[in-house]
Amino acid sequence: MAIVPKEKPEVGWLTVDTESAGQRLDNFLIRHLKGVPKTHVYRIIRSGEVRVNKGRAGADTRVESGDIVRVPPVRVPERSVDKQDRPGPAREFPVLLEDDVLMAIDKPADVAVHGGSGVSFGVIEQLRSARQYGQVGGVRFLELVHRLDRETSGILLIAKRRSSLKHLQEQFRERETGKTYLTLVLGEWPEKLKVIDAPLHKYLLEGGQGDGERRVKVVSKDDPDGMRAITLVKVRERLPGFTLLEVTIKTGRTHQIRVHLQSAGHPIAGDDKYGDFDRNKALQKQGLKRMFLHAWRLQFTHPVSAERVELSAPLPPELQTFINHVQPPAPI
Repeated sequence: MAIVPKEKPEVGWLTVDTESAGQRLDNFLIRHLKGVPKTHVYRIIRSGEVRVNKGRAGADTRVESGDIVRVPPVRVPERSVDKQDRPGPAREFPVLLEDDVLMAIDKPADVAVHGGSGVSFGVIEQLRSARQYGQVGGVRFLELVHRLDRETSGILLIAKRRSSLKHLQEQFRERETGKTYLTLVLGEWPEKLKVIDAPLHKYLLEGGQGDGERRVKVVSKDDPDGMRAITLVKVRERLPGFTLLEVTIKTGRTHQIRVHLQSAGHPIAGDDKYGDFDRNKALQKQGLKRMFLHAWRLQFTHPVSAERVELSAPLPPELQTFINHVQPPAPI
């Protein structure tokens, strides 16, 4: 699709190639509409202006090879036309598992998984640079299987083969993976509250600080825009003023854990979007400088051997240090 910046933009049409098959619609468009803000990409999807094979589609729709995607008129900055992606600085991350077809890393907090929306580069761009992606002697394929919020640390799965990417993403779609997080919430979590089954709806902030930023809220079960979301909660440890939880998600909605726990009256410590802002300021003085959410355990079926794999990543030092700080002293 050709978009000429100084001309009046027109409706465009994109044909999905084999390399893009299986991608989410939002990721597919973000990759092709370079220079267009992500917030605008999500806005045209939500408005129904983007069509896949003449039908409406959501941001999480998976495109397939041969699909025809209609894109409404969008203006791409001139500097973005024919511009090559700038590679991120080379960086390796702690590896939990790696073989010929996949790798799992322990992502630190405050690192985006990919570039975009004001972020020049993320984990995948840095890994590609480190592994000489696309160069002679370098890796030929490296793609994210799933996402983690920038503020979340923990296990991130990356495919090294297109076939592995499709196999693993299918497991995520069919809820055949096990994803468990460790999180510290404010207050005393009710022992009986073990399942949260509440639909979520994504929206954009309008006006004021954070204008155009994506947020999520719980909606009623009969809301036509609500997407079903299921979260399982287990109390791991009770601490003065906090509860450490093991949280397993059965659906992978945006900000699911953060919104579900906040809606139950127990926001995540340090969450700057859905948390208790006054408490967060106090927690920073106590040493908690980030959101306490860590992708602790991941279970999946290996795409080649078909063996069940279980990985775990211990709490990073900054979170364990805070736990030690608020933990009551052992009785003498």
